[in-house]
Amino acid sequence: MAAIRHEARGAVREPDGVSRRDARPWLSQILGRGSARMCEAFCYYSKGKSGAIGYPEVSKYICRDDMTTPQPTTFGQQLFFSPEAGTWKALRPDVTGGADDVKRQQVLSEAAAAREELKAVLLSSLQMQHVVALAGSGTSLGEINGPSMWTLWDHCVNSNPDTGKDERKPTEQAKAVIAEIGYETAVEHENIEALLSRCDAYLQIKKSEQVEKFVSASKAVILKKCSAFLDGADDSKLASHRTFLHRLSRRRVRDSRMKLFTTNYDLCFEHAAGKQGLVLLDGFSFTQPRQFDPRFFLYDIVRRPSTGDEVGNPLEGVFHLYKLHGSVNWDQSSSGDIEIKTDPTPATACLIYPAKGKYQQSYVQPHLELISQYLAALREPNTCLIVSGFGFNDDHLSEPIVAAVRTNPHLRLIIVNPSADDLASRPKENNRYWDALYGLAKQGEDVWLINATFSEFAEMIPDLKSLTPAQRLTRDIKSLVKPT
Repeated sequence: MAAIRHEARGAVREPDGVSRRDARPWLSQILGRGSARMCEAFCYYSKGKSGAIGYPEVSKYICRDDMTTPQPTTFGQQLFFSPEAGTWKALRPDVTGGADDVKRQQVLSEAAAAREELKAVLLSSLQMQHVVALAGSGTSLGEINGPSMWTLWDHCVNSNPDTGKDERKPTEQAKAVIAEIGYETAVEHENIEALLSRCDAYLQIKKSEQVEKFVSASKAVILKKCSAFLDGADDSKLASHRTFLHRLSRRRVRDSRMKLFTTNYDLCFEHAAGKQGLVLLDGFSFTQPRQFDPRFFLYDIVRRPSTGDEVGNPLEGVFHLYKLHGSVNWDQSSSGDIEIKTDPTPATACLIYPAKGKYQQSYVQPHLELISQYLAALREPNTCLIVSGFGFNDDHLSEPIVAAVRTNPHLRLIIVNPSADDLASRPKENNRYWDALYGLAKQGEDVWLINATFSEFAEMIPDLKSLTPAQRLTRDIKSLVKPT
């Protein structure tokens, strides 16, 4: 997720009781890496718990330097784009304004029809032979309050992180490294991805103990920040992850296991699965020490009857987890083996830290195997790909998605983002992947965009086994009848 520029922070007024530091993870989804800024205050709402901060409920306008007038934004509104109708449809419109009763009822009726349409789409999607999900850093925000890219910059570079002040003071080490590698904050902005990428490139051509120490210290910060927020976290903080996994992993026996690919280093999905008795196959052995071996992705778990019958039934609640950029608990031993450990050191941690060099680093093990599995999943026929919390800023993951939509006639793509409408219809800066996918959706390709947060989308996913037999029969008949 993009980091917020220093210039943008001064343009935003926070509501009473909400610090600028608390607001940053949500604002970063809106402001991007460019010079966009919000012209109106954000209105926050509580999740029902004291001190809980949610996504912006209503945001009025977005300004861009090349805009002569502010542009409206739909961040925080639940919408979806139907490629069949070619329009955005409101799911839960605000009818508290001065509209008359007739107009209000018409709006509510249209929204109810839109929700039924989306539910039918999601139901049919879950029944496709292959269900694949790609989860980005946006899924670790919300109530669980995982670190944003701005938070990582703040703690890697500044001497006074999390102070809530406008003025940040870089450490002497950071200032020296920035000067040595020629990093220009005015051009690249306060972007941890760009900074570590520049450090990595610099070390390829020149040895520098100072830069090496900074990179090592930054990796230590990333490991800590991406794991500490789960320590002692209340189970309710992972409610969205639990709902997401519970509903997507309840697959029919004849269908393949749900495959979850994530760029996150944290253990949110692992903890959420463990709390509800789900079983994840992550490519590691089942014995200690748990070592990575891609053969384990080929294994499955079945329930054998006690009678000794050789026929077994696939166990419910099993899914595959592929951590494309590594994990905070992956450690590379001196022999080169990748093992699960509680506290790997920065020197041995097996992760691709946020850097533009991710593309090159993805071609060493175990990342090579994981990327291969990702590419193969996108080529499978009768596949539904759900993308949530992902900003399409990683070329090596975004390019295959666009290619798959164009070349795989049996692929359905569902993109979930609280700013999907803004990013597709009113982008603050060009992103060729958003442009391409939105263009394909408008052409009638099977690409659906949902303007919602990860937690909101998790509640939208229908629970297949909660349907009554009559509802299932109605659903199946509707799927066979073509609208005239």
